[in-house]
Amino acid sequence: MSLEQQLIERLNQLNPIHLDVINESAGHGGYFPGKESHFKVVIVSEAFSGLRLVQRHQKIYAEAGDLLSPGKIHALAIHAYLPSEWQGRAPESPECAHAPKT
Repeated sequence: MSLEQQLIERLNQLNPIHLDVINESAGHGGYFPGKESHFKVVIVSEAFSGLRLVQRHQKIYAEAGDLLSPGKIHALAIHAYLPSEWQGRAPESPECAHAPKT
């Protein structure tokens, strides 16, 4: 099972009403087809009720667990919202300085 699919399965434990897991590896140095190292997560869940931003991130890290280890996920951009905060889109990711040039 791919890292992306494993991450999706684990984050579904937070009962999200919206979940996007986007593999952004192609925009980073050292990319090759099939590489899974850089992800962006956009998640909307009531599980974040009463939590500060850092606590939301900690909750996601706890669910991701060992997927955030050497040789697996190198970077994880997190955009965690309550349903009342969700505006339908998350910020765009910045370009990596070491991204392959096309």
